[in-house]
Order: sequence, then structure tokens, then C-alpha cells
Amino acid sequence: MTSKADLPQAGLAAPRRSQIAVLDSTMSFVEAGASGPTVLFLHGNPTSSHIWRNIIPHVAPFGRCIAPDLIGYGQSGKPDIDYRFFDHVRYLDAFLDALDIRDMVLVAQDWGTALAFHLAARWPRRVLGLAFMEFIRPFERWEDFHQRPQAREMFKALRTPDIGEKLVLEDNVFVEKLLPASVLRTMSDEEMAVYRAPFPTPRSRRPVLRLPRELPIEGQPADVAAIREHDHRALRLSTYPKLLFAGDPGALISPQAAREFAANLKNCRFIDLGPGAHYLQEDHADTIGSAIAGWLPGVVQAGRMNEPA
Repeated sequence: MTSKADLPQAGLAAPRRSQIAVLDSTMSFVEAGASGPTVLFLHGNPTSSHIWRNIIPHVAPFGRCIAPDLIGYGQSGKPDIDYRFFDHVRYLDAFLDALDIRDMVLVAQDWGTALAFHLAARWPRRVLGLAFMEFIRPFERWEDFHQRPQAREMFKALRTPDIGEKLVLEDNVFVEKLLPASVLRTMSDEEMAVYRAPFPTPRSRRPVLRLPRELPIEGQPADVAAIREHDHRALRLSTYPKLLFAGDPGALISPQAAREFAANLKNCRFIDLGPGAHYLQEDHADTIGSAIAGWLPGVVQAGRMNEPA
């Protein structure tokens, strides 16, 4: 039986799934819409393009929506790599080249925001706009990480050798526990089955374990912390339109902190979604999709005004 949450909105386009060769592997992606700017949707850990399924139909009438499964996730390949942040950068760059995606509007959550910020820092003229939520940022202290102390302790465990392997590779705790606990509504069996499908074995779950260990907390890992600081400086200096969503209490950031963050950015609109944790797309798909759809025409107009004569 199809979940009500997965039913396409009446009169809105349904995505099409494709696969493309990328470096030594393949990446799967969904696409909807044909004209207008490219809108690139970037998911986080341990989800996939599936998390955007009820948002894309709202946006597709206004742009060409592309939502990849990051390497190691969803229906993309699982090459024998470390799945560090910089590996995801390499594969995403190659994916954009393979599809000849140049100018784009970025829509991102969780580790997708780290990739989006890094793209924007390197190629600011290619970014028409940025919509984001529950974003990765440098955390000076463990006390600054996450709104729930129990989640903070869980992430400390995930970063501990052997304990993290037991929790993620053997027990699949990220998919089975952390994901549904970070959605306010009850996920259906059908929805959970889609999120379980890419990770049937301990080896297949290696990407899920790596990313918690890449979080820039107390300066570690040093190379990720340094690039996050650089990308956030670039974000503060950028002038392209931005749209920041937040839920209450949130997970990586509280609504009040998100509001203050938006106020310190140029050309950033803030939207408080109300009750929400980390995977806001699962609780507020229609609100997020409608807001992006309403924001996008202005983004395109701003981009045209900034084009050289």
C-alpha cells in the first residue's frame, strides 16, 4: 500500500529516476521539471533523494529539479573509498560535470548543506540562490552540538572506535533509531523500508558511520574544521538570495540560533516551520516546497539583474 505521505500532489510533476557514470562508480538521481533554473537538492545522512519526494513536485513547475543520491547512499554505487567529506565533494563535482550543471539554486539539509556551502564558496557566480535547513557548522565545544543531550552522547559514542562500529555497522542504529527519532510524525513501514534498503549489510553502512566522525567538533577532524570555517566565511560575504528553514526545537540548531544566523547573512529570509527536529522534510514537506516555489521566481529575477551587460 502506498503511504499517503508519498502520494504525488494533484497536478504536480512526478520525478523520474536515472543513473549516470561518475568517476569509478555510478550515481542515481531523480529529475523533475524541464525549464527554468537547475535546482539541486542535496540530502544528508543516512537518507537519500527520497527525502525530497514531497518537496520536488512543488518546485518542478518553476525549475529543473535534480536530486542525486550521494555516493554510497540511496541507489548510487558504493565504491571502496573512505566516504570522507572530501570524497563526497569529488563525486558531487564529477556528477555536476557529467550532467553539465553550471548555474544552480541549491536546496540542502544536514551534510548536503556542507556540500552546498563548499560549492558556493568555490563557485559563487554559479549559485543563483541557497535554501537550507539543519545545517553543518563548526562546533567549538561538544556542548554546542545538538539540542538534545542524549543525542550528543550518542554522537560521542559514534565517534569512539569499536563502539561506533558496533552501533552503526552491526546494529544499524542510525537508520533504525536516530532517523525515526528525529521525525515528529511516525514513519510508515513503507517509508522506513526505502531508507533501510541501501544498507542491508555492515559493509554497506560504512558511509553512515564515517560522516558523524567528520563533524567539525572542537577542531576535529582538523581538515574538515578548517574548510567549514572557510566556507562559512564565504557564506557570510555572499550576496545571492538565501532561505533558511528551522524547526522547534531543531537538532543541529535551535530556531532562535537559526534566526540570528539568518540575520547575520546578506539577503537571507528566515522561515520558522514550528515543531520540528532534524529531518524537517519529513514533517513539513508542503510548507518547505511551497516556500521554495514562491521564492524561486525572485531568485531567478535577481540572477538576471546581476548578469553582466
